Amino acid sequence: MRAISQDTLGGPEVLREVELERPEAAMNQILVRVHAAGVNPSDWKHRRTGLFLGEPPFVLGWDASGVVEGVGAGVTLFKPGDEVFGMVPYPYGAGTHAEYVVGPARAFTRKPAGIDHVQAGALPLAGLTAWQALVDTAGVSEGQRVLVHAAAGGVGHLAVQIAKARGAYVIGTASGHRHEFLHALGADEAIDHRTTDFADSVRDVDVVLDAIGSDEQVTRSVPTLRSGGVLVTLWPVFNAPEARREAASRGIRLEGIGVEADHQGMREIAALASGGELRAAVAGVFPLEEAARAHEMGESGRATGKLVLTVD
Repeated sequence: MRAISQDTLGGPEVLREVELERPEAAMNQILVRVHAAGVNPSDWKHRRTGLFLGEPPFVLGWDASGVVEGVGAGVTLFKPGDEVFGMVPYPYGAGTHAEYVVGPARAFTRKPAGIDHVQAGALPLAGLTAWQALVDTAGVSEGQRVLVHAAAGGVGHLAVQIAKARGAYVIGTASGHRHEFLHALGADEAIDHRTTDFADSVRDVDVVLDAIGSDEQVTRSVPTLRSGGVLVTLWPVFNAPEARREAASRGIRLEGIGVEADHQGMREIAALASGGELRAAVAGVFPLEEAARAHEMGESGRATGKLVLTVD
């Protein structure tokens, strides 16, 4: 099968198309013929540093939308020919930037008939991250006030839609030229982080989602929360001692989240997508062999929403 691999760590130029042996589905796994796969910041971070995967060679990619090609022993959810989408287990299950990928059957769910593979391939990792942060961790509910940082980014723009679907009042931070985009997603307020200090202008929110993932952002966000609020940051290991002290004194919960493969979460995302309440903004679509171009665009910071690779 064709796949995008690398022999060394570095810039986008280290990515190359290779021929690898097609994997086989083991017990409780399915083999998916990939039609589309999302490209996420985690991909270029691993490409540059190895991060959790260690030294190359390796095939990146965690999002996948495609067709079940084969099933392993014990699989009852799917059969060959079913259209599915999902996220292989993060971080060690990488490998969707290829013609085929294997993963646990319950890491996937059926692709809604009303969305294509490009749309479905853009949703899993970022959508699950937003869902697990806002719903599973923070318990966002109707009438609450939610502040989303980097609200025009891959996770952020899906978080805005999920929070709105839960009945929340949503404030998003993004550069000024993306405010029209945020309002189209349903955001009630948009703050230009380049001209306005959100720490001075936002108060009494119930939930903050830090989709940037930095100690500084966490520290500056704590004062925006009401007593008893919840702040979730995408960086699973953070220090922010000042923020911790203030949060503890006000009964604010701080959580660092790492995304998990999740069958029930994917079913929730599929339901929102099927009902028109959740849609990925796709900033660019690239054929598999042009993965390096997708990485370049992603790292440039110019993309609004998600980037997707397609596989013929």
